[in-house]
Amino acid sequence: MNVRDEQRARVIAVLANHLLATGLSQASLRQLAAAAGVSDRMLLYYFADKTEVLAQAMQSLAGGMAAKLETALPADQRLSQAALTAKAARLVVDPVFRPFMRLWVEAIAAAARGEPPFAEIARQIGEGFLVWIEARLDPAKVPDRPGAAATILALLDGLALLEVCGGEARVQSAVTALEAASLG
Repeated sequence: MNVRDEQRARVIAVLANHLLATGLSQASLRQLAAAAGVSDRMLLYYFADKTEVLAQAMQSLAGGMAAKLETALPADQRLSQAALTAKAARLVVDPVFRPFMRLWVEAIAAAARGEPPFAEIARQIGEGFLVWIEARLDPAKVPDRPGAAATILALLDGLALLEVCGGEARVQSAVTALEAASLG
């Protein structure tokens, strides 16, 4: 790896952490450059434009979240739809995952408004989540794994929204209800 690639990787890591801490509200090119400790010009030396900066930082975050999810629910586990929903729901409200979920909600909202590059970022990350979920569903118990994965993702995203608009108590109550339903 050459010096430029090493600097670029460092900038991506710093900006990924910046986005987790501040969200998308502080994602102007100038703010991103300042957070990375470089000039606007240097940022554009490492990346073609702001779109590429955000896409790379968000992809880095998605990879980090995937690694945390893999530790929590290894790929060799195959679960029913209810069991996977309950386990994943508990992860979504875990303090380690909350910053990821809040940023995900922001990215989805930006995609819904048609803000570049978020439509493509949301599509790629959403597809990654669907693949991850589907791989953990037991084919013997879940005949329509793509449909079940989409349902689970919709529910998990709904929990992230519920936390924003309904508060901690409501989202914890919802997760507890999902866990109870998975046992019955």
